[in-house]
Amino acid sequence: MGVGSTGEPVPNKVLRSGRLRSLAYALAVAAGSAREEIANRVRAWHHAEQQAVCDVLKPWAHGTILRATRYPNYFAYNLVRVERDPRMSLEELVSVADDALAGFAHRRIDIEDITAADALRAGFAAKRWRATRLLWMRHQAPLPAGPQVTVEQVSYDAVNALRVAWHHEEGPSGRHADEYHQQARDVALHRGVQVLAVRSAGEPVAFAQLARAGRQAEITEVYVDRRHRGAGLGTALTRAAIDAAGDVKDLWICADDEDRPKKLYARLGFRPAWTMMEFTLWP
Repeated sequence: MGVGSTGEPVPNKVLRSGRLRSLAYALAVAAGSAREEIANRVRAWHHAEQQAVCDVLKPWAHGTILRATRYPNYFAYNLVRVERDPRMSLEELVSVADDALAGFAHRRIDIEDITAADALRAGFAAKRWRATRLLWMRHQAPLPAGPQVTVEQVSYDAVNALRVAWHHEEGPSGRHADEYHQQARDVALHRGVQVLAVRSAGEPVAFAQLARAGRQAEITEVYVDRRHRGAGLGTALTRAAIDAAGDVKDLWICADDEDRPKKLYARLGFRPAWTMMEFTLWP
């Protein structure tokens, strides 16, 4: 028997049960704090990467307006960043973007509070904005055994044809696309990215891209040509990029939260860190 706070005897099994509940609660609080701390780190990484490219960062009531005037067709650096629930109507947000991005051919709003973003998604879709729910993931589990595929480091320009093919699948075409590729190249070379590729018959058929800053790194791109999918090349490239990152504190990757690649990344040791949503109105 034990003694309770009132001095009355309490059965030991009751005391043990209470201690277990307290321990479980403490562990849950600690796990929640750890998840929040990782989410804050990836947000800081994402913001710092944008800040390194943008020449205009203007605070507004619910976040930051970002512009990279040298790269007007690179949507990821010309946008309205909503960093907390704005409690605004769709029309009000679009008006903010129209003012902030006047002179640009596109409109882009990134909402970092996923609950607020989900509530606005249907309205944006009705106005023909493209919504992309993004899941940021952190590498924190051992790599399993993988396919034996030759992966080599190549120059940025060696995989240009693959970049163009990917953009045709995912993005707008025409003059804006041509300008985007040159602007993306300038940004990537400025960041000192490392490019890895797999060849078939001497030509690159898949590639991955790795960017570093301090003790953090991000696998920024993984793409496999349509004709070579299903052969494990995406897995091989992601594994090679993880190895190339080396001993970093954080290795990030960003996936479409509603598509298959996030399952591949999970198998390779990445775990969810933070979810946000991009809304884009293309030219």
